[in-house]
Amino acid sequence: MKKSTALFLDKASLYPDDLDFSALSGVADWQWFDNVNTADIEHCLEDAEILVTNKVPVTSDVISSSKRLKLICVAATGVNNVDRDAAKKQGVQVCNVRGYATSSVVQHVFSLLLTLNRNLFSYKKSVAGGDWSRSDFFCYFGEPISELQGKTIGIVGYGELGQAVAKVARCFGMNVLIAHSHKVGGKTDLREERTDLNTLLATSDVVSLHCPLTEENRHMIGKNEFAAMKPDAILVNTARGGLIDEPALLYALENNHIGAAALDVLEQEPPSVNNALIRYQADNLIITPHIAWASRESRQRLVDEIAENIRAYQQGRPRNIV
Repeated sequence: MKKSTALFLDKASLYPDDLDFSALSGVADWQWFDNVNTADIEHCLEDAEILVTNKVPVTSDVISSSKRLKLICVAATGVNNVDRDAAKKQGVQVCNVRGYATSSVVQHVFSLLLTLNRNLFSYKKSVAGGDWSRSDFFCYFGEPISELQGKTIGIVGYGELGQAVAKVARCFGMNVLIAHSHKVGGKTDLREERTDLNTLLATSDVVSLHCPLTEENRHMIGKNEFAAMKPDAILVNTARGGLIDEPALLYALENNHIGAAALDVLEQEPPSVNNALIRYQADNLIITPHIAWASRESRQRLVDEIAENIRAYQQGRPRNIV
């Protein structure tokens, strides 16, 4: 059987050097692009049956110029870079990949949290600066160290990632609060008690965000929310940067309205070198460059799942359609 003709628009975004692409190679004839501007490959789009994109926009113009296009595979869970209305109008299926990064994200959440909770930045600098060497005792104790056991974590967004974080938090002996859903028309999971956001913010020692970004929840954590939080609370965001009002966060950190924050995402990505949060150098803020998802194992699962999506489409049983 003749293989499908497929284009991968931004393969380099998966940092592919340590990955095995044989599963993908087996299901289609590929043209690989590291990070293409679709305007530069109009001549390729006409013959493509399948497009794979991570973050390259697939606009209505791209879709309309791809006369043979039948399937758009997003190499991620979020599909906001695809014009789904245009795809539907042209009879093109759109699928995503789900659950591939759960372990990676959860481990990153707790890596960030433990780093802040145990003041590891400060202790690393103190050892390098000679404080331990000058200590009168066998250890050097300069900053408070806190345990997670007995603390309360408030989780905003209780899909797969939020549930996985809750599971690990309970293993640490933490109490778990779950925010009411902001999803319009969202169903409440009656198996889990829900808490209104204001109560969650006021009572949580840790607030961890795991919800998708929508127009309804953009900047949902802002000046009023920081004022409601405990003065030693930690905010963790591995979801989407736009959930947080960044100037309000900076003000809260500078004025000790909250204890600390750990961010793997920012509102603009990649950020400006003049981003105020990046320029803020105090130990009560950690920023990592959107890598919570990016373990080698996670990226390999992503590649393999894209291949499964394509194979399922070819067999007439499409999966992960959005």
